[in-house]
Amino acid sequence: MSGGKETPRQKMIGMMYLVLTALLALNVSVEILDAFNTVNEGVEQTNTSLSKKVNDLYRDFKYQYDNQTEKVGDKYLSALEVRKEASELIQYIEELKLKLIRRTEGISEEEVINNYYTIKTEPDPLDPGKTIEVREINLNKIRGRDKYDEATNVLIGFNNNGDAYELSKKMTKFRNLVLDKLEIKDKDSDIIGLKTQQKYKASDGSVQNWEYHNFYHVILVGDITILNKIINEVRTAEFDAVNGLMIGINKSDFKFGNLQAKIIPQSTYVLQGGKFNAEILVAGYDESSNPTVNLKAGSSTRTIEGTAGKVNISLDASRVGVQEYSGKINIRDPKDPSKTVPFNFNGSFTVAPPSLTVAATKMNVFYIGVDNPVSISVPGVSQNDIHPNISGGGTLRKLSNGTYVVRVNGSSKKSVISATANINGKEQSMGRATFRVKRVPDPIAKIGGQTEGKIIKNKLLAARSIIPAMPDFDFELFFKVKSFNMGTIVNGDFVTKKSRSNTFTPDMIDLIKKARSGQKFFFENIVAVGPDKKPRNLASVNLELQ
Repeated sequence: MSGGKETPRQKMIGMMYLVLTALLALNVSVEILDAFNTVNEGVEQTNTSLSKKVNDLYRDFKYQYDNQTEKVGDKYLSALEVRKEASELIQYIEELKLKLIRRTEGISEEEVINNYYTIKTEPDPLDPGKTIEVREINLNKIRGRDKYDEATNVLIGFNNNGDAYELSKKMTKFRNLVLDKLEIKDKDSDIIGLKTQQKYKASDGSVQNWEYHNFYHVILVGDITILNKIINEVRTAEFDAVNGLMIGINKSDFKFGNLQAKIIPQSTYVLQGGKFNAEILVAGYDESSNPTVNLKAGSSTRTIEGTAGKVNISLDASRVGVQEYSGKINIRDPKDPSKTVPFNFNGSFTVAPPSLTVAATKMNVFYIGVDNPVSISVPGVSQNDIHPNISGGGTLRKLSNGTYVVRVNGSSKKSVISATANINGKEQSMGRATFRVKRVPDPIAKIGGQTEGKIIKNKLLAARSIIPAMPDFDFELFFKVKSFNMGTIVNGDFVTKKSRSNTFTPDMIDLIKKARSGQKFFFENIVAVGPDKKPRNLASVNLELQ
């Protein structure tokens, strides 16, 4: 800070500094980052399982095509079209993940792959002589996994021209292809995921699009997890399309079975305390039949009766981590109604602990008597459903879009922000974050930008005041000097003058004008007040005329 009126250039530099420090000081706890990594690993495991099921389906389809080309040909070619579009969409998402990491870390694509990826290969289901490369990301190794600025620039852009908008178009294109292959005329059908045209409401009531809702100011580790979840939806839609193309092909027509059990989960990501819900059916199922499912989950086994050709299951999500389940669905044999034909199935879903993200947007402490901005969010939960509160002697005021202002009074050395969220109609605790509470540091008194040393007489006269500065403090906070004493030696006597403001009095100016080189001036008993109106005694300023 400096005395007098700031120039436009000084104001611009000050604003840029505040923006930079706000971006650099975002503080996300290691526990939350680790939780993201756990969720991402679970999603990747589910994607691997889905990919295997889809590949098995393609192998069955190709076998039937090789043996009965005339009967299967049209459907097989349609399945290949789905495979091509799905592969291109997933490849685009993989390149987008690589781009986000590269831009955030500021390193080359080769360095990203060598440092953060594990690369595996698996056989091509349609050509056993070829292999397909599979990449897995280790999020814990990424240094900037808690940063969101570069990721937001890539995905949203400055004029809503980011890559998320191109991703949305590609998802819609693939979704429409799958709906056409399944002969579903209702384009708003919920049977297939990948919906990006619906609108969302922000905390201030404004309408958000899919891109903003999912990717605006989301940290890198969250973006990667969301993109992997989209891959999950692509694989699921691909399975549905290829499975649908096989409807009408009776298992007894072929030398080995190609009808498979189908699992349709509502979601493979479940918050602890919620429930995992899914439908299990056989592709080409008969609505007149009432199948049964023998289900094994953990150490329990049970039989569930179904209706209209399908069985609904519901599993408790009480333990954190990847939960596996398996079993068989039994349907009536069309050739012998007295018998049933079993179809085995297996699957998994990820249970994640509730995780609250509270980030002080300027630093990792709360200062007494000033506005401390924070952002509060819960991954996967709308801002409208998050209900935060504060303890430890403070208030929490909501601004917009997950941004809040905290004011603390200093009655406690720590302040705790906690939150609950409405999950499926039930209020659940999302966790808590603890911050230190500190007193705003004393400013440093300066005259002409100096605290001590030699000074030119004209510079001292031009300064005419004492300015309290706050170096290395990220808040725009101003102190005002209320009074000070100036002392100097004149003809062997120590002369003292007092000012009841931050400026030199006429007597002080007269003494300085008559002073000679080498004469010392002592500015002492400097009293300043800040936003809390409490007086602060600042360190003295001792200057010598050149």
